[in-house]
Amino acid sequence: MVKPPTARSTIPGVGRLGLVEPTAPAELETLGWVNTDSVELLWSLSRAANADLALRTLVRVRDGLGADGWAELDAALRTDTGLRGRLFGVIGASAALGDHLAADPRQWRLLAGDVLLPTGKELADELLAAVAAVPDASATGTNLVYRAAITGPDAVLALRKTYRNQLMVLAALDLAAIVENEPVLPYQTVGHQLSDMADAALTAALAVAVATIHPDGPCRSRLAVIAMGKCGARELNYVSDVDVVFVAEPADSATSRLAGELMRIGTSAFFEVDAALRPEGKRGELVRTLDSHVAYYKRWAKTWEFQALLKARPATGDLELGQKYVDALNPMVWTAAEREDFVPEVQAMRRRVEQNVPAELREREIKLGRGSLRDVEFAVQLLQLVHGRADESLRVQSTVDALTALAAGGYVGRDDAANLTASYEFLRLIEHRLQLQKLKRTHTLPPPEDEESLRWLARAAHMRPDGRTDSLGVLNAEIRRNAHRVRRLHAKLFYRPLLESVARLDKEALRLSPDAAVRQLAALGYTAPENALGHLKALTSGASRKGRIQALLLPTLLEWLSDTPDPDAGLLAYRRLSEAMVDADWYLRVLRDEGAVAQRLMIVLGSSAYIPDLLIKAPDVLRLFADGPNGARLLDVEPQDVARGILASSSRYDDPGRAVAAARSLRRHELARVASADVLGLLDVPQVCRALSSVWAAVLGAALDAVIRSSEAELGEPAPAALAVIGMGRLGGGELGYGSDADVLFVCEPRPGADETRAVKWANTIADRVRTLLGAPSTDPPLEVDTGLRPEGRNGPVVRTLTSYQAYYRQWAQTWEIQALLRAHAVTGDADLGLRFLHMIDEFRYPEGGVSESAVREIRRIKARVDSERLPRGADPATHTKLGRGGLADIEWTVQLVQLRHAHEVPSLHNTSTLESLDAIGAAELLSETDVELLRESWLTATKARNALVLVRGKPTDQLPGPGRVLSAVAQVAGWPGGDASEFLDHYLRVTRRAKSVVERVFGA
Repeated sequence: MVKPPTARSTIPGVGRLGLVEPTAPAELETLGWVNTDSVELLWSLSRAANADLALRTLVRVRDGLGADGWAELDAALRTDTGLRGRLFGVIGASAALGDHLAADPRQWRLLAGDVLLPTGKELADELLAAVAAVPDASATGTNLVYRAAITGPDAVLALRKTYRNQLMVLAALDLAAIVENEPVLPYQTVGHQLSDMADAALTAALAVAVATIHPDGPCRSRLAVIAMGKCGARELNYVSDVDVVFVAEPADSATSRLAGELMRIGTSAFFEVDAALRPEGKRGELVRTLDSHVAYYKRWAKTWEFQALLKARPATGDLELGQKYVDALNPMVWTAAEREDFVPEVQAMRRRVEQNVPAELREREIKLGRGSLRDVEFAVQLLQLVHGRADESLRVQSTVDALTALAAGGYVGRDDAANLTASYEFLRLIEHRLQLQKLKRTHTLPPPEDEESLRWLARAAHMRPDGRTDSLGVLNAEIRRNAHRVRRLHAKLFYRPLLESVARLDKEALRLSPDAAVRQLAALGYTAPENALGHLKALTSGASRKGRIQALLLPTLLEWLSDTPDPDAGLLAYRRLSEAMVDADWYLRVLRDEGAVAQRLMIVLGSSAYIPDLLIKAPDVLRLFADGPNGARLLDVEPQDVARGILASSSRYDDPGRAVAAARSLRRHELARVASADVLGLLDVPQVCRALSSVWAAVLGAALDAVIRSSEAELGEPAPAALAVIGMGRLGGGELGYGSDADVLFVCEPRPGADETRAVKWANTIADRVRTLLGAPSTDPPLEVDTGLRPEGRNGPVVRTLTSYQAYYRQWAQTWEIQALLRAHAVTGDADLGLRFLHMIDEFRYPEGGVSESAVREIRRIKARVDSERLPRGADPATHTKLGRGGLADIEWTVQLVQLRHAHEVPSLHNTSTLESLDAIGAAELLSETDVELLRESWLTATKARNALVLVRGKPTDQLPGPGRVLSAVAQVAGWPGGDASEFLDHYLRVTRRAKSVVERVFGA
């Protein structure tokens, strides 16, 4: 610390004193601190966290005291360095406590002289005196029931003022070392004192509640207030919710009203009193008897509820009843680690907490982010619960005490415990300083660009320049260092696989021996049994309960896998999925208890390379593998409900990227559901195509809506144009496959009064952004938006107005472009504009009098070119599902030619679906029933095979492979009995060959 100048020195400049506001010289003049006698005062003031704030507050205090009162305080400050440190420390670090002092400046005397922390009894007596409370007639022994003489708003004001005085004294002692050479209050002392203050506050609130609820007589009910969380552990923050649980005898309406009034008074006067940790949470009864509590925890409580009981402590009210509550429930806490899936539940809860922190705040969140306070607390609590069953020395409540006990017991290295304790206390110090500034509940560091706030925080945390770095640099370095240390030690202590073994220690855990595993795998048809054995060892390793369950499950699972096309790949996928689900408490339980789920999962994993990654990212789909009232629950989901869910979920986000991410997440879930049901033979081809088309349209709509909302926010006004997306090709027909892109047209219409050029430019920007967002690299199946069917192809503008489209199709459209319009369907965007676009193109795609013969000749010519030029080099025309003989292109071109010729006279041909158009063709007898059925069967067979190829290989492809395991897999996924590749291929060739004969007749007619 720099030695202050002597009294003979001149007054330093305000800048050197840390006073940067232009009013500082005048304020110093007001205080009379401009002479050499005030040098020591000024140097003390300069060490305050915010010297300007402290100076402004002093001026307000002076104004409140008047001349004589200020003279007394001024004289005390010049002689009492302790007062100077405490006063300047608190008013320079806390604007809220400065306001409190300025409202009643005489309270400065609380900080003068030898100030000691009051005991818990002294705190309670002071608060009770503020409302003139005396023991209630029902108070006996440990039943701390008082009756206040002051109630209502007056009581709240009196309690609030007294509590703030107590808080000011504690904060002043805590902050005094910043300014003067005062003792530093240890972190635990601050936490204990704040908890004692909370106990006293609850006692006073109960006194007011008793007088309010029982104004005419004594309170006959026994009510115990149990402190939970940080208050229960006596490590409370300056500003924090105080978690409580109420136990009463009897638990009647009067007692419930008493507890509710206590919460209301406490929340109004002191801090938020929260009873959400009670049985059944906020939906449960506010007050229960001891027997009711015990019954609930024996039968219904979840693991996290036992974890919360670690910190339960009687705080006030009937302390004897409160101690009975703790004594009754405490033994259950230390057997919680024996509960089913205990460790994964604790880990899953920690991850849920992390996920609730917005991504942009995770690096600034010192309570819930990575490397935060919660990491330390969760790791410590887990170790306590695991080892505390046998070692009673670990049954302590505070985090620091628990770390000390864990180190003493040899469960944590002494250095690790010391380092974790140091980092934990540092982060709690930062948390305390953040909360003191405005007495607001916060755990978030100021943003990096707010250097002024960060510099204040550094000074309030007593961080000084180290000769190489200023205080701000020291703060940033310390925050990074401690967060990194917590992350490193948390991973070491919390995520070690050993923890599950410790929690599930069982010397008789079942596991497959290496020799038996190899023999069994080979007998079941595994082509690489050594690799499979490695997977099995990984799945059954350790003495954990999960390992035991896996060892019990695997013989049956392996048998089911052996009936799939690729059991080796299936086992690898199962290992990957199991590793991904290691923290999901329900996963193995479902496989163990619901055989249908396990069997269906093995079929899926052993059949498809497309689905495992989806299931890993959308594991909740596994729950749908179970049986429901109408069969597998995979069929209980309607595509339209999924589409609505995608749109609703994405609409919650203003940022288009996050909106699309939300839509992608639900799409992933739906793809996993549809693909799994497809592999299991639960959906037919039309159902699969409709579901895939629906989810594609919903994602496209979600992206469009999000981009438009974002654009309107940027513009500060409504969009200048309406924008609709017209699905083309298979999207327009509702017949998408797993590997299909989305062919679309974008059409816009300027809003009334909008400039058309600007509106069209805006619409093009929106369309480009939508395509970019959806086409961004991702491990999910791709989302490619293809606008190649637009007028002038890839050389034309992406977006046109309705009028422009009409003019183009009337004057310039080629035959193939008119043919493409047969599958145009409005899929998202402005519904009215989309409908008007469809009505506009009807005159072109359903021409009056039918298509001309010259157009028919052009269609035949183009089809011949497609057949000869577009088939990939080396592809087999007999087995190419899209462009091969009797494949999808053949069927679709045939149907479209019939539509162009007859749609003007057969309204039912005004349809974008190939299958529905075939129905209309058959009903109108434009083709024979046999021909229609041949075309239908070929389209369904080729589509099923094409989808099966993607499901088996995991990537889009149109070419059926030659004989082998892949073709067998395609056959089995395509629903061919027994997966006989030869019979499947023979069937495919026969169906497509017969359909090709129909195609040739229709195109040659």
